[in-house]
Amino acid sequence: MADARILVVDDDTLLRTIIAERLERQGHRVSVAGSIAEAHALLRKGAPDVALLDVKLPDGEGTSLLTELVHELDVQCVMMTAHATVTLAVAALKLGARDFLEKPFSLDRMEATVCAALEVTELRREVRALREAKNGDTGDVIGSSPAMRQVLDLVQRLATANGTTVLIQGETGTGKGVIARLIHRLSHRANGPMVTLTCSSLAETLMESEIFGHEKGAFTDARTMKRGMVELADRGTLFLDEIGELSPRLQSKLLQFIEDHSFRRVGGTRDLSVDVRVVAATNRNLEREVQAGNFRADLYYRLRVVPILLPPLRERTGDIPLLAKTFIDHYNREMSRRVRRIAPDALDVLLRYEWPGNVRELRNVIERSVLLAEGEVLGKSMLPPELCAAHLDDLDAGVELGPEGLDIEALERTLLQQALVRAGGNRTTAGRLLGLSRHQIRNRLKKFGDEV
Repeated sequence: MADARILVVDDDTLLRTIIAERLERQGHRVSVAGSIAEAHALLRKGAPDVALLDVKLPDGEGTSLLTELVHELDVQCVMMTAHATVTLAVAALKLGARDFLEKPFSLDRMEATVCAALEVTELRREVRALREAKNGDTGDVIGSSPAMRQVLDLVQRLATANGTTVLIQGETGTGKGVIARLIHRLSHRANGPMVTLTCSSLAETLMESEIFGHEKGAFTDARTMKRGMVELADRGTLFLDEIGELSPRLQSKLLQFIEDHSFRRVGGTRDLSVDVRVVAATNRNLEREVQAGNFRADLYYRLRVVPILLPPLRERTGDIPLLAKTFIDHYNREMSRRVRRIAPDALDVLLRYEWPGNVRELRNVIERSVLLAEGEVLGKSMLPPELCAAHLDDLDAGVELGPEGLDIEALERTLLQQALVRAGGNRTTAGRLLGLSRHQIRNRLKKFGDEV
């Protein structure tokens, strides 16, 4: 876990300097303090990933700081002391210490101990994110289709790219904000703030102040100094939603900020620096916007260092049953309902619908349907009329026999291919789309072989 944040608290100036230099050579960011008071001042800027704490400090016991870090901030802590006893070590471990180093200790031992603590920090972070996904907090990105597996694999890889900018693109309702939050939670910045700003929410004059802040007296209503979003996101993530709506002038200022992480508040005279990762999202085709002269090419290429393209729901219909079940469970709890399953005719409607509003629209449909449900089965009659009407239109479309006739096997093979693509390779779902059993699908796959 490179680029971790490590706090060293010890009143021995030489020792903490040596420890800091050794850990910084490993690529970590190290903060040092000589007392509990100094440590508290550093903690106000954000929690570390691991803390090394001396037991005896000038203004109190290191164990009091240990309790605060472990139980309030969920930080892995290693205690250090020159007066080690079995009783003291056991007491520290009971309070939540990860390990205990007896002075004098070798720097290799210290580094190995820190490395082990960082592995626990990273593992806990991943488990927390996965648990939140299971509980529905990241329900909008739940899915086992190849397209979503690719997205989630890329998000996992981004966890180690601590400062790399990310551009999330996708239609409205595909879950861009949820992906941004997942990136933050899986990153080394998870203990820092995540600040979200929608770039279309304010006029340009106010937007600049919102992003970069302003000094007192910078304009008529600036009665006090205000810190902007970039400052509030220090040591964390700044999520800029609807980035395509940003004005050309602010695009220029944002590019400069991304390049050197420095900025000036509106009306300010000095440069300020922060440690922020920028994640942007848009439902626009920014490449076209660049060609049309509406978006800066240099900012576009700077943002899309790692682009994530979220597929629309119509291209991953195999995920619909799982998403629907997740939303049903959520609204069962929220509305005290007891819906257990979706009727086959209702699921068929959900699978055939085009979902112009994507996952957000599906969630709204499930919310309405659970509210109307009176028993344990969500039936077709509980779905919005427009979904059922679209389903009937699809059925009425039919297939016309051309003047030269029709190749039934070619049509069957084509429909099978389309169903498998729409179902993300899931044979059961593909069979449901075609009105066939899984066994019948398997037989047709054997029949057509490599042609499917």
